[in-house]
Amino acid sequence: MLTSFHATDLQSLLNCRTGETKLGQQFQLLSLEGDQDGDISVALAHAATQGVKFAIIGISEDIGPRANLGRAGSHDAFTASISQLANLQSNRFFSGKQCMIVGQITLGQVVDANADTATLRQATAELDDQVIAVLTQVFAAGLEPIVIGGGHNNAYGLLTAAKQTFNQPMAAVNLDPHSDFRPREGRHSGNGFSYAAANGSLDHYHILGLHELKNSEATLEQLSLFGASWHSFQQIWVHREISLDQALKDICRELNNTGLPVGLELDVDAIAKMPSSASTFAGVPLLDACHYVYRVAKQCDCAYLHLAEAAPQCHEAGVTAGYRDVGQGISELIYSYIQGRMSKLG
Repeated sequence: MLTSFHATDLQSLLNCRTGETKLGQQFQLLSLEGDQDGDISVALAHAATQGVKFAIIGISEDIGPRANLGRAGSHDAFTASISQLANLQSNRFFSGKQCMIVGQITLGQVVDANADTATLRQATAELDDQVIAVLTQVFAAGLEPIVIGGGHNNAYGLLTAAKQTFNQPMAAVNLDPHSDFRPREGRHSGNGFSYAAANGSLDHYHILGLHELKNSEATLEQLSLFGASWHSFQQIWVHREISLDQALKDICRELNNTGLPVGLELDVDAIAKMPSSASTFAGVPLLDACHYVYRVAKQCDCAYLHLAEAAPQCHEAGVTAGYRDVGQGISELIYSYIQGRMSKLG
């Protein structure tokens, strides 16, 4: 189900000063007035006529990572991110009027903290349907979703919704130490892309920063059989066999050669010390992640940005520090995407 984000919710997050305008004061909010059975298509279409380009959507869940035997906590990334993003300045560089906060997608039922794996995987499959139902309407309205939070299981719903709307499969690029192309053993955060490939939603897949020892041989074999490609974390950031700049040139050329719309994916556990369901000490610098998002957004035909797995409560210094670091990191990634897209689209 979709829970709307009200003006009072936004106002409670804002820290306003005289003489300043914050992004949150310029963001549009989705009006669910007249909403029938989850139909938000009219409201989204109206927003597009008012100059909205980007639809910011949260997914409040951690059942996907838990179904993958990972840590909980990815349910809270949206709130942490909006609280930081909304308090950035609205100015000549970006006004914020191009953005709408749509709300948060939730399963609509509580899954017990001690639920077994089979229950979690069934719930993840049910969540897929919720994600697809909302995102098909966003894509159909001509808006670009910026999706925050939840596990990387939600890549499946995004890719499937895009394929259903655009009537063609998607290409995807993913900054992630894990390929999330594991066997289709029941839905979880580790197999969103393999399920999307199986249902015809994913046609081309590249992983940037794949860690050579965090993917099983069976998964690597599946990737090879599918025709996926990757630049490993070791190649770029350890061995320095290829520069990040050259890797991004190669990636953007490949994506553009497909002629397909692009899903821009980022698992925040790729970023060093970012609180996530699978936090890493040896990871990619945040600035490199921002550059990746900006370059692909600027040079490719992106349909959406998906920022998955951020988990504020997993910060080693506590939840308050987790909210701060997740909020600041996600905000920088979102602005990088918006800058890239606005540069490409004029």
